[in-house]
Amino acid sequence: MTIYNSKEWFKSVFYLHKSDTFRKLFPYLILMALLSWGIAYLELEFLKLSEKSWLKNINMVHNLLGFALSLLLVFRTNTAYDRWWEARRQWGTLTNVCRLMAIKLDAFLPKEDKASRHFFRKSIPLFSQTLFGFLRSDYTTFMLDKAAHPELDLEKKHGPNQVASMIVRYVTGLYREGKISGDQLIVLNNELQSLTDVAGACERIKNTPIPYSYSSFIKKFIVVYVFTLPVGFVFSMGYFVVAAVPFIFYVLASLELIAESIENPFGTDADDLPLEQMVNNMKKHIQEVLHA
Repeated sequence: MTIYNSKEWFKSVFYLHKSDTFRKLFPYLILMALLSWGIAYLELEFLKLSEKSWLKNINMVHNLLGFALSLLLVFRTNTAYDRWWEARRQWGTLTNVCRLMAIKLDAFLPKEDKASRHFFRKSIPLFSQTLFGFLRSDYTTFMLDKAAHPELDLEKKHGPNQVASMIVRYVTGLYREGKISGDQLIVLNNELQSLTDVAGACERIKNTPIPYSYSSFIKKFIVVYVFTLPVGFVFSMGYFVVAAVPFIFYVLASLELIAESIENPFGTDADDLPLEQMVNNMKKHIQEVLHA
């Protein structure tokens, strides 16, 4: 994740960072400029069409479809941002759950029980570390895919579940040994359950992408809409469509690219969540609480 000053305009406008859509769209912008020039030359110089041509009326179609396209793009970006924010909420919840579990165990466990304290100092951060690696792997991405993926070991064990199960077994063992009471076990149960809840919520975000038909339709809509813009606008803009059409394509396609970038917040893009730093912070805070 890139930390920046949202009030700084100059750097945001003139600096091309790695996630800037202009870098990704530059070849397509050149293609759109050449296409616009070709259509303008064909209509103005070769066919010598006048403003009385019926092609001029195609602008009415663009005006009507432009409103529908704007609604689709707004919905698309809002949906993608909801996924990003939900992922941030879940990892915020995981941070609080791990801290609270460490605080409670520090109060419940006697100071002389160094073995138990050492176990929880290692195992609680291990859950977040395992979940971090699990969400970054292709294993999570293709969990719900009907197609076979022989290149992936989809039969391997679920890492976060294994760590959560290990913690639950150890806590249950402490209760059976009389080191914690039944009431204390019940108090810890909420945090133990929350570990699996957070893992399940993050899996839902990772392995359930935006429906393919919806994403594909928006891309096709943008391409057809922009490709037909020069046909009608050349009568009112002339060769200025060579600059105007690529700019319109840049705006529309950038919104789609931004949505694609943030809809999977567990990756390594500049806009994705800083999971590694969050895991390190959790480990540091838990070790501070459960000191020997």
